[in-house]
This record gives sequence, structure tokens and C-alpha cells, in this order.
Amino acid sequence: MAKKETPLMKQYNTIKAKYPDAILLFRVGDFYETFGQDAIKTAQILGITLTKRNNGSDNLELAGFPHHSIDSYLPKLVRAGLRVAICDQLEDPKSVKGIVKRGVTELVTPGVTFNDQVLNSKKNNFLLSVHHEKGKYGIAMVDVSTGEFMVSEGTPEHLLHIVSTFEPSEILYQRSTQLPYALQHKNLFKLEDWAFQFSFGYEKLTQHFKTNSLKGFGIEQMPLAITASGAIFAYLVEDTHHSLLSHITQVKKIPQDDFLMMDAFTLRNLEILSPNHPDGKSLINIIDHTKTPMGGRMLRRRIILPLKVASEIQRRQALVEFFYHHSDVTHQVQQFLSAISDLDRLVGKLAAEKLHPKDFGNLRESLRNIQHIRTLLLDYHDIPAWVEPLSDLSELIDYLDTHLNPELPVHLHKGNVICAGVSQELDELRALQQNGKGFLEEMCQREIERTGISSLKIDFNNVFGYYIEVRNTHKDKVPEEWIRKQTLVSAERYITEELKKYENQILGAEDRIAVLEQELYRAVAQHTLNFIDIIQSNSHIIAQIDIGTSLSELAITEGYTKPMINESYELHLKAARHPIIEKCLPLGEKYIPNDIFLDREQQQIIMVTGPNMAGKSALLRQVALVALLAQMGSYVPAQHAEIGVLDKIFTRVGASDNISAGESTFMVEMNEAANILNNISDRSLILLDEIGRGTSTYDGVSIAWAIAEYLHQHPTKAKTLFATHYHELNEMAVTFERIKNFHVSIQENKGTIIFLRKLVPGGSEHSFGIHVAKLAGMPSQVIHRASEILKVLEGNRTQKENKKVKKLTEENIQLSFFQLDDPVLEAIRDELEKIDINTLTPIEAMMKLHAIKNMIGR
Repeated sequence: MAKKETPLMKQYNTIKAKYPDAILLFRVGDFYETFGQDAIKTAQILGITLTKRNNGSDNLELAGFPHHSIDSYLPKLVRAGLRVAICDQLEDPKSVKGIVKRGVTELVTPGVTFNDQVLNSKKNNFLLSVHHEKGKYGIAMVDVSTGEFMVSEGTPEHLLHIVSTFEPSEILYQRSTQLPYALQHKNLFKLEDWAFQFSFGYEKLTQHFKTNSLKGFGIEQMPLAITASGAIFAYLVEDTHHSLLSHITQVKKIPQDDFLMMDAFTLRNLEILSPNHPDGKSLINIIDHTKTPMGGRMLRRRIILPLKVASEIQRRQALVEFFYHHSDVTHQVQQFLSAISDLDRLVGKLAAEKLHPKDFGNLRESLRNIQHIRTLLLDYHDIPAWVEPLSDLSELIDYLDTHLNPELPVHLHKGNVICAGVSQELDELRALQQNGKGFLEEMCQREIERTGISSLKIDFNNVFGYYIEVRNTHKDKVPEEWIRKQTLVSAERYITEELKKYENQILGAEDRIAVLEQELYRAVAQHTLNFIDIIQSNSHIIAQIDIGTSLSELAITEGYTKPMINESYELHLKAARHPIIEKCLPLGEKYIPNDIFLDREQQQIIMVTGPNMAGKSALLRQVALVALLAQMGSYVPAQHAEIGVLDKIFTRVGASDNISAGESTFMVEMNEAANILNNISDRSLILLDEIGRGTSTYDGVSIAWAIAEYLHQHPTKAKTLFATHYHELNEMAVTFERIKNFHVSIQENKGTIIFLRKLVPGGSEHSFGIHVAKLAGMPSQVIHRASEILKVLEGNRTQKENKKVKKLTEENIQLSFFQLDDPVLEAIRDELEKIDINTLTPIEAMMKLHAIKNMIGR
């Protein structure tokens, strides 16, 4: 027997077939319903009841929620990584016989939404499109909520850098393309091949921007990026029904050469955007004192894309310095900034016709506060000249004041949005509506006097409209011209021609008022869109001012100083501190500052040794974070900082397995180290922490030694901080003139170790691992046994190593002597006489052999 399908479910299945990979919110009366597998997922994510309904001969899962609760439930679905198709009723059910016409009015995805509950106000919500061709990638990226649109082209490594830097919420790619493995865990969506065509992309961009070419945007010669852009427009307009995009007013290139480069490892290791531990803090958490969402997003952008041109960094510093020295102005400006809403996203909603009246009120108030800031700063002539002046928006503010009421409701249907005096018809209808109560009272009193029915009353309900109610005890006094409408147990209800006429007028007025207000509200929105460029420009300037005041406040409260940025190759820090750790210390405990000097001529590589928990890793990170803050234009946590601009920061800090890709801790470590060595430049800063510890001791020492030697001999002479437990590496300073030994000092008193956390010249010979185990609460018998085993192992190792060294030294000496001239032999003999082979360490032996080879020209 064939399964029967109700008309409603037939309509649902037809629409659902067009959106098989999305949750379909199907509007039925006052509810959004989901069915089948959609209902199971929805109920689980939202925590709502899952029921079943009879669909012909089958029982179908059902879950739903009231339509007015969509702003609460929708964000939960999207944050779970789901695409949600919103299917609304496209006609009034009261005026339709049979099934109501329905259709999808919006597809909300992780990368395409205007919902404030889904969006993070301090972070962009980017949708990224990728086009692959001949080993290169075209990249297009848009934040629909703010209108920011950027493109780029580059290698697979460049793509991964863009993804790790901008953290897109959703990635579009061609169905026939295989993305790099590192992107497989992202929110991905495949598009058909037709969306990735150069001619289609070029046409879409020129149509949108109303230009003949793309030369004005500087992307004319970027075919892969243009192709990726076309796919984004196809997705926005065709797939997600977001065709109102007038707030996307320009497209910018993401310049690859203007910013200091940090790979994904470095961003993660330095905890720039997110902490490595749930209870930790990131750098952005520490430094973000911005008052506006625009300022917060711009600050985030600056911290992940620091500048590497000294003059541009100094320009940014000048604004921070201005507010640093004008604290009274800073306080006033920040008060006004606190009252400015998210202008970029308000404009995005305005363009998409999703701006509620209350949002409009926030927009107006924001523009008013921008005017206050503009007036305030016009009096200060020492504000940096590069800061563009805020545009005067008094004309728009006056327009909004004369068209929109001071107090605005959340939704337009609540009414009383448009000011009196804007529309004569609206004013007359409102007067009729407002005078209705008085008219009814006057009519009721008149009929009481005429009929003598003292209990007579006039009332209203949705079924019968307005009526006159008379108790049964007085129904013999009812005039003949009244028309009986309803009989109750103790009363009768009537209507009159006069009352019916009034009803038509008053109910017609309510409907007409709603239509008029909607028309007038749209006209106000359309007029405001004419100012979109000015509003976006002011928003950009406000974000810069917000960052300037924020960083100046940070500098004052935390004791940061202005760094000297230049084109040298030196990095010189005095009393530098770790900006994150110093804020997380227990109350009363102070961070121990340290001095660091690196250059390419004398002290290129600092070999940092010291016991576990002494603070070696923190020292490495703090140097990078200070440099990073300096190059984003901020003051820094140091007594003095002089920094020659860096172009890359590389880190190999901490251990992390990539088991899903079949990579061990050591393999990950070697991959990261190889990436560093293959990409260094003369302005790179390299931080290496415990290189080689993932393998055996001898392998580890060999690899660490070879890496340090490679960096020293490399023509770039990249500045390097090398933290290690391999104390043998201290011997490198003897032969390699630009390698210097330092250690993080401790104080030992009767078996107790005190960590001084101070960096001092010279190497360290002990790691104190057993002491750290003791501090961790290891049982005393384990600690005692570990100490005994350590002594035995060290004794055995020394004996074995001495034998190997003696044999190796003798063999090398014999081989070397065969082809030597007498003067060379004499020099070598003198050198060998100084050596006590019985006490020679393996590293010392390697150094001596290296010296002898140099003497014989090998």
C-alpha cells in the first residue's frame, strides 16, 4: 500500500530536497518545526522535546519552538557548525484557502550570519573561498556582517598562514579540489565547478562595484583570487539568499610583504589569540582595553599582522603617545567610545534590511557620540597628522531626529517609530486611533441616557469586533434598530450602524498605520544608506582612536614604555617582562625582569641553560611578545627597548603530537624545526626550546648541535634564543664566536633550590630534574632511588664515553698525521700535549678534533 503524504509534508519535502545539508526551520503558524533527522539533531542541540507526528502511515520525529524565540535558538544551531535554512510563510494564512505558500528566506551558516548572538563582537566572522590551480591558491575572504572583503594568492603555505591568522568560520572550495589536510577539521562546504570560473568572478565583481575593470582595486592581475571571489558571490546570492550587499564597498589585497610573518605554530606557542590551557590567558586578553567592537577587531588584526616598516610603526606609536600624554582627553574620549555601538555591523544590517528600530536608535546614538569626539579632538593640534579627521554627520543625525522617535521599540510592528510631522496621513490616523477611547466613552454615556440602561457597556473582542452589552434585566429597553450579535447566559450583545462604522475606521486605521510606518521606515533606511561610505570611514577612524586610547591606558596602568624602532639588526631589551605571566602571578608576587641583547655581529645566538622550572621557556616567549607588541605599534613591558624591525618570528616551543596524521612528538618537532631552517631571513627571530628532546640523548645532542651550528654559519645570521637541557651545547661558545652562553640562575641552600629567574652570563651544568620531581610531590622513596640510579648512570656513561673518545681521538690523530708537514705536526703535537684524554668529555673531544681539522685544512 502506497504511503500517504499530507499536503503540508509534501510541501516540506519539496523544500527540504533543495537544502539537504541544512537544518530546515519550517514555519507552521506560530512555530518553527523540524522533522525527521533534522528534528533529532535540533532536539539534541537545543535541549527541546522530541515528539512524533502521524504522517500518513508513518510516525515522523518532530521538534519545534515558538517563532519569536528564533533569536535564542538559531545561534545554538549555527555555533554547532550547522547550516540553517529558515523557511517562512510567504502569505497571510487568514487570506488563503488550503496550503500556505512557503519558501526559504535566508540560509544562515557559520560564515554567513548577521545574528548578534552568533557573532563575536571583537572578532571578524570570515567566509573564505579557495580556488586551486597549478599548485597555487586563489583566496577570497568576506565578513558579511561588516562588509570587509579581502583577496590574496599564494602557495599552500600561504593559504595555511591566512587560515591560521584570520580563523575563517567557514571555507568554500570546489567539489573537484582536495584541500590540504590541515584544513579538514574546519567547517567546509563544497560548491559545484560552475561557481569557480574566472569570467563569472570578474563579471560578478565589476557588477557589484559598478566598475568597468578591477584595476582600481589593484587585483586585475589576480585571476585565481577573482575566481575565488566569484564563488563567494555565488554562495551569498544563490545559496544563502543574501543579495543585499551594498555595504561591501571595496575589495583589498592582503599584502604578503607588509607584515611580520608568524606561522600557525608561533601563533599557538606564544598564546597570542588563545591560551594553551583552559584557565590561562592570551596576549589579546591582556592588552585589549578597547571600548568599541570595531576597535577590538582592528586590535586583533594588528596583533596577528604586525608591521615590519619602521616608519609605519612609528606612525602608530605617535597616536598612542598623544593619548599617553593627554590623559584628560583620553578619559573623555573613552566615555564617548563606550556609548558607540558596532557601526560596521549596524551598517551591514541596514544594507541587508535587517536593522530593527532599536538598532537604528543605537546607530543614531553612536553617530552623536562620534560628533562629540570630533568636536573634542578638533581643539588639539598636536594629534598626529596622519589620523584622518572624522567627517561631520550632523546632517544625518538631524534627519534621523526628525524622522525617528527618541524611544524606539525592538520590532517595527510595535509601532510608534516614525515622528509626528513626517506624514500628514499618519498623524491623522494616529489621532483617530488615540481619540477612539474618548469617542467610545462619549457614545456609551449618550446611549445610557437615551435608553435608561445604566449597566450598558461597550467592549471589543477579536471574534465580533466592537459590541454593546446589555444585561437580561434591561433587554426590554433595547431600541429596535440595534442588531443582536450574541446571546450569553446573563446578557445580550448588540451592534449598531454607528458602532460598525467606527469599527471600520479604527481597525482600518491600525492596519494603515502599520503599512505607513513600514513604508516610511524603509524610506529612512534608504536615505541613511546614502551615507554608508562616510559611516564606514568614520568607523575605521574611531577604531584607530579606540586602539590609541586603549594602548595608552595599558601603558600607564602596567608601566609599559615606548620602544625605539629602527632599521638596525639589533634587539636590545632592558628589564623586559612577560606581559601574560606578570598579570597571572599570585597577589604580591612580582615578575623578575631580564635583559636581552641580540645582534648579527657579536651575540647572534644565546644558548640558555638552567634547571627545570627556572623560567627558560618564559624568557624565550617574552622576547618574542615584546617584539610583537612593539611592531604592532604598542608600548612594551620593558624599562628600555630598542628593536631593529623583524620580518619573521619562528618558535619551536613545547611538545605536541599529531597522532591523527600519524606523526609522533619528535616528527612534529622536526617538521617545525625544518620549516624554520628553510625559511629564515636576516631579520628573523628564532626561539628554540629543548630541540631534540623527543629522541635519545645522543641523537638529541647531535641534532641540537647541528641546528645551532647551521644557524651560526648561515649567511642570514638570524637572531636566535636557544633554550636547552643539553649542557654539552655550552661548549659551542668556545669555537663559534657569535654563540654566547647564559643561564637562568638558582640558589641552592642545604638541598633546597630557590629559582631566582634571572638571566646571567655563563652556562649551567645541572638540570635539577629530580628536585623538580620532589617539588611535584613524588614519593620520597622514588626520589631517593632516582638519585642513586643517576649517580650509577653518570659514572658508567663517563667511563664509556672516555673510552670512545680515546679511541676516536687516536684514530683521527693517526689518520691526520700521514700527510702533514713538519710545522703542522709540531703545532698539533703542542695542542695534544695540553689534553688530558682521561677527563675529556665527548663535546670537548669534538671541539678539539674540529680545531685540529682546521689546522690541517680539512
